[in-house]
Amino acid sequence: METIHNAPEAVLEPKTKLTGKVIKTTLAGAIVDVGQPLPGVVHISQLSKEAVNKVEDVVREGQTVEVWVRRARKDRIELTMIEPLALEWKEIEPDMVVKGKVVRLEPYGAFVEIGAERPGMIHVSELAHGYVKTPSEVIKEGDEVEAKVLDVNRKKKQIKLSIKALEPEIEEYKPAKKENRKGGKSTPRKETAEAVEPEETKEPELTAMQIAWQEALNRSGDSKDFKFRKTKVGVSREQEDILNRTLEKRLPTGG
Repeated sequence: METIHNAPEAVLEPKTKLTGKVIKTTLAGAIVDVGQPLPGVVHISQLSKEAVNKVEDVVREGQTVEVWVRRARKDRIELTMIEPLALEWKEIEPDMVVKGKVVRLEPYGAFVEIGAERPGMIHVSELAHGYVKTPSEVIKEGDEVEAKVLDVNRKKKQIKLSIKALEPEIEEYKPAKKENRKGGKSTPRKETAEAVEPEETKEPELTAMQIAWQEALNRSGDSKDFKFRKTKVGVSREQEDILNRTLEKRLPTGG
């Protein structure tokens, strides 16, 4: 706050800082000339944060002092020598933006002095987007920060703040779809009816052994009309061996 030496009555708002001269002391306090038509009065309870038993222990006549306006009345201006809070409890509301200094770090968060009766607390989850293990990863004592008020509890005297709420949310990275060699986007392979359709089954042909056997039977005059049935896919090696042995027994030896 800037000190105002001769403030007009129009600007004598609460917390206005003034300089004045003590012109009289009493048992109840001191009268201070602050350059206004009305006298300024400092009650004994407003001379210091500590308890005061005697006014002369703090101020004397003729002394220049710094004071702040508490309230302007019709017959006097009530003053205080105790610097007022920048933010009173009634002035702190959710969603307002405050500035302050980090004064303490704990495993669960950081405490920020914002000019209120109590420091505001930023939970570790409200320090930044993404996972933060400990506050010291993103912040340190003495840092000047800007934060948003999330909640204020006047009864418990708690102020919850968030730095994350003032930062833009980082979009999740999504890799581009792979392209095929021709430059187009790859598509999942589809099994078509043509791709899975089995090849046309070819009719098996008689082997050379079967033909020879048939000719031998015809020459031997066998009365039975021996015919081969078509097999699925040729004859196995074992079957050919059996046919070979049988053929040797049945073929005529000549003479």
